[in-house]
Amino acid sequence: MFLPVTGHQGNDGAEGAAIRRTRRTKALKVTGLTLAGLLVLGAGAAGWAYWQLNDNIRGVDINTALGDDRPARAGATPSPDPSATAEPLPAGSLNILVLGSDSRSGEENQALGGGDSGGARSDTAMVVHLGAGRTTATVVSIPRDTLVDRPSCPLEDGGSTHPVSGAMFNSAYELGGPVCAVKTVEALTDVRMDHYVEIDFAGFARLVDAVGGVTVTTDEDIDDERSHLTLDAGTHHLDGTQALALARTRYDIGDGSDLGRIGLQHLLVKALLEQISGRNLLTSPTELYEVADAVTGSLTTDTGLDSLGELTRLARSLRDLPSDGVTTLTMPVVPAPSDPNRVVADEPEAGELWASLR
Repeated sequence: MFLPVTGHQGNDGAEGAAIRRTRRTKALKVTGLTLAGLLVLGAGAAGWAYWQLNDNIRGVDINTALGDDRPARAGATPSPDPSATAEPLPAGSLNILVLGSDSRSGEENQALGGGDSGGARSDTAMVVHLGAGRTTATVVSIPRDTLVDRPSCPLEDGGSTHPVSGAMFNSAYELGGPVCAVKTVEALTDVRMDHYVEIDFAGFARLVDAVGGVTVTTDEDIDDERSHLTLDAGTHHLDGTQALALARTRYDIGDGSDLGRIGLQHLLVKALLEQISGRNLLTSPTELYEVADAVTGSLTTDTGLDSLGELTRLARSLRDLPSDGVTTLTMPVVPAPSDPNRVVADEPEAGELWASLR
């Protein structure tokens, strides 16, 4: 309880004022220390989040492994403006090999993909070409059933694989990992892969969930026992598990080949881009972290992209790329003469397509 002060205002008043000033000074110090503490905690949390996300990413030194015996790089990035105060974002054309891996490592991947944990294959392969200026992109899928001339690839133990003609395209990753996947794509296309990005089953499903699912429209009913997906023809909003099942569906659509599945994967790419572009993640640090954690948690890249800073810089360079600026294609193929269940590149159309991306 506070009582009014009465009586003399002489020395007692001066002493009281001094006491009040001391108390205010102490209160300001306590408030300042508290705010400083909160700022430190906030900075620590941000630092922890950055470290956590950065630590999620696995890097593979593909450039060192493959050396100089590779196709020439695409057009050079414009020289920086010496008068600029900040480092300019990259704007040159770029080619990125994006693989979806059916890795069975970990309980989550096994639950989503089935099978054993003895290895992984490239379930999905896309060459993403970013045009100069980064306002357009072309996504070209390579059917995993394509027969190719697989080159000799260096292995981690210092050895190398033997070159093989007429090998299944997705055997390159299974045999020699990211390095052999990149070398095989470059041998097939004569296009330099500037970067490599790989995401597994669990990572894709978590990403879709983190952005709130995706909306797709299918032209036919789907009831695929192998992918465990049942959908009526029409528009559906899918969660991560359902989207992954759609990406893997092939036996209940079209002729049951990989070409029908690629069409569904292109549908998902567009839907995912539209969902991400429709959300302002910067207004919600929690949502932004969830999306970043989902993206990086199951990611393998080349060493040029294996840090959060490099990935962020790449993402920022695409800020003017609209979802309708993305063109999805499949490498032109025809049935393989040796096996009607396999395909080979349809020339000269395939060669002309790859030449347009150099």
